[in-house]
Amino acid sequence: MSETVTLTIDGKEITVPKGTSVIEATELLGIEVPRFCWHPGLSVAGVCRFCMVKIEGMPKLQIACNTTCTEGMKVTTTSDDVKDAHKWALEFHLINHPLDCPICDQAGECELQNYYMKVGKYSSQMDEDKVLKPKALDVGDNLVLDTERCILCSRCVRFEDEVTKTSSLGIFNRGDHSVIGTFPNRKIQHNYSYNIVDICPVGAFTAKDFRFKCRVWFLSETKTICPGCSTGCNVTLFQNKNQRQYYRLKPRKNKEVNGHWMCDYGRTMYEHLNAEERLAVPLAGGKSLSWSDVNKKLTEKLATYKGKSEKVALVLTPQYTNEEYQVILETLKNVIGVQFKTFIWRDPSEKLNDFDGILFRGDKNPNTAGLKQVLENQSISAVSLGDSFAPLAEQHAEVVFVFGPEMEKSYSQYANEINRFAELPNVIYFGSSKNPATKKFSLVIPTKVFAEKNGTFVNYNGINQKLKANPPVFPAMLGIEDIFSAIKI
Repeated sequence: MSETVTLTIDGKEITVPKGTSVIEATELLGIEVPRFCWHPGLSVAGVCRFCMVKIEGMPKLQIACNTTCTEGMKVTTTSDDVKDAHKWALEFHLINHPLDCPICDQAGECELQNYYMKVGKYSSQMDEDKVLKPKALDVGDNLVLDTERCILCSRCVRFEDEVTKTSSLGIFNRGDHSVIGTFPNRKIQHNYSYNIVDICPVGAFTAKDFRFKCRVWFLSETKTICPGCSTGCNVTLFQNKNQRQYYRLKPRKNKEVNGHWMCDYGRTMYEHLNAEERLAVPLAGGKSLSWSDVNKKLTEKLATYKGKSEKVALVLTPQYTNEEYQVILETLKNVIGVQFKTFIWRDPSEKLNDFDGILFRGDKNPNTAGLKQVLENQSISAVSLGDSFAPLAEQHAEVVFVFGPEMEKSYSQYANEINRFAELPNVIYFGSSKNPATKKFSLVIPTKVFAEKNGTFVNYNGINQKLKANPPVFPAMLGIEDIFSAIKI
C-alpha cells in the first residue's frame, strides 16, 4: 500500500504522506486557506467552518482542516462559491464581535482584521443588537480575557487539554450566549500561559505585561534564540527601535527544538535588555571609564601577567556564545600562557536534569553544551563553582577574570555570590550588573546581551543555533569579541 498520495490543488500537483489533511497540503504549496480554529500544534476541531474548499466529485464544499487528502483528489480554493463561503463565514464570526479595534491590543495582528481585508469587504446584513458578554476578566497570573471578542475557535481549550494538560478552560452556556471561561475556583496558573495569547486569533486573551504598552506596528522583529534555559527555544524578539526599547518575546516554530511553544519564564528574557536594567559604561575602581580607555586598561592588566598565567584565574558562566568563549581563551593563551586556572560559575541550586515534560529545563543557561565543547577543543579542564567558592579562593590568584551571567535571575544566590567575588583583591568583571558590589572590582566592563550578538548557542541536545544582532541599546558599547581581538601585546 502506498504511503503517499498525489493530488492537485488550484492546478498544482503535490505528493504528500498518507493521512495529510487538505489544509496541511495547501500550507506546503504556500496557498493560504482562511482559518480560525485550526492550528498545526493542536488537534482538529472543525468548528469555525471558515476553511471551505471545493473538491471535485463532492456535492458540497468541505472544510480543509478535517478532510484527508486522497489519491487523485482535485481541490479548488479560489472559485466563486468558495470565496462566497469565506465571506459569509466571516460575517457569522463578526455578528457579536465588538468593533473596538482602536483600543484592542490585537489590532495590527488580528486575524479577523486580516481576513476581512483579504476575503471580506462586504456590506453586513446583520441589523440585530450584539450580545454583550463579560469584559476584562482576570483569568490568571498573566492573562486578561475579554469574552465579547471571543469567536469560540476553542484553540485555548485544546491547548489547556492537550499541551499543558491543566484543563482550566471550557466553553459554557449555549448558542450566542456561549463563552470561554475558567472553571469555578480555578485560574490559568502555569508556565505556558502566554501561548494562549499567541494562538488566540482575535483579542480575547491579552497579556498583562504587554497590554496597552505599545502598538505592534511600531515594533520591529528579530529572529533569535531564547537564553532562558538549555532548550534554546527559537523566538522572535520585538523592539521599538526609535525608543531602543524591547517589549516582548514570542515563540518561533522549530520542530526539532520547541515546536510552536515557549515557556512564560523565557518570555521574561526581554526585561533585562532595556537601558534602565543595565550598566551603561565601564567602571575602574568604581569610577566611570570611557570605552576608548577599556582596551588600554585591559591590555595593561594582561601585560603585567605575560608569561605568568599560573597567577591568573578565569571564571566563565554558560551564558556566552561559542565565539566569545573562543576569543577569550585564545587571547589569554596567546598573551599570558596556558597555565591559568579555569572555573565555571553555576547556580548552586540548579538541578540540571530537571524537566517539566514540555520545554523548560533545570539548566537555566543557554550554552552549557557550547561551553563544554569549546573547553574540550582547547584542552582545558574546568572546576565548577557550585555550593562552594573555596576552589577559587584557594587558588590565590593575583587577578581573576570573571565573565558574569547575563541573566542574573538564573542565579538564585547572585547577590550573595557577587559579594564573594568582591572579597578577592583584583577582579576584572564582565557583565551588566548594577550591583553595588561591582564598584569594589578593579575593572567592570559592561557586556552586550544576547539580542545584540551574532554568535552560536548549543542546546542540551547538541543543536547549534545562531543569534542575530540588533544594534546595542547603548550605541558605544563594545562586544567581548571586539575588545579581546583588539588586544595586542
